[in-house]
Amino acid sequence: MPRSGQSPAPKTRGPKAAKVDTDQILDAARKVFSLEGLKGSSIRAIAREAGCDPALIYYHFESKEAMFLALVDQKLTPLAAALKDLAAETDQRPASLRLWDVLQTYKAHFSCDAGFRSMLRGEILRGAEGTRDAMALHIRRTAGTIWELLRQGQDRGELLPGLHPPLTTFFFVRTYMEILDLIPVMGARVDLVDAADAVAVAERAWFRLFWRGIAADPTSPLPPGPWDPPLESTRPEPA
Repeated sequence: MPRSGQSPAPKTRGPKAAKVDTDQILDAARKVFSLEGLKGSSIRAIAREAGCDPALIYYHFESKEAMFLALVDQKLTPLAAALKDLAAETDQRPASLRLWDVLQTYKAHFSCDAGFRSMLRGEILRGAEGTRDAMALHIRRTAGTIWELLRQGQDRGELLPGLHPPLTTFFFVRTYMEILDLIPVMGARVDLVDAADAVAVAERAWFRLFWRGIAADPTSPLPPGPWDPPLESTRPEPA
């Protein structure tokens, strides 16, 4: 108790909560979502990864679902813009070269972010309906541009007239995502590709195979392009 006439001692406060910005929170959320999935994650875990008090996150995002959708928008909106440029009617390059550029655009946006690819796939398979609906809007924006590019190839006589653009886009992109995910990890282990540039070798092989299935004349060779040189094993020949 303070003596008569003395003021009470000031209360001691704890350490000041660290300030964080939106990018810090999203970086932390990306790491947590990649490991735990959206359902298994918590605001507290994201705050711990970001090094801040959980209450501070609510100044930026109302829920972990809002953080997830912000991450999706952050990644897929620039991708959609880049793909839209490739489908311009004024682009008179061969469909083969334009489709190759589609793969390279996906590679530029996704190859260095395995965590995002894992997070996106997990929520497509296991996410809540509302989250899936929001992701579907983004996917339709990116896929729709490729559909248009394929339709242009049909109109110009380069691609099979009976081609189904939405399904063709699905097979084209989905398999390429598997190349980015699996080849660096398992390519050499299961004798798929044994090369220093394993992804580049695999994508060239995939593109040539895919083109045979969609070209108006599957017997005609691809023109010389970035899909060359052909696949070659780096394994020594048996004695």
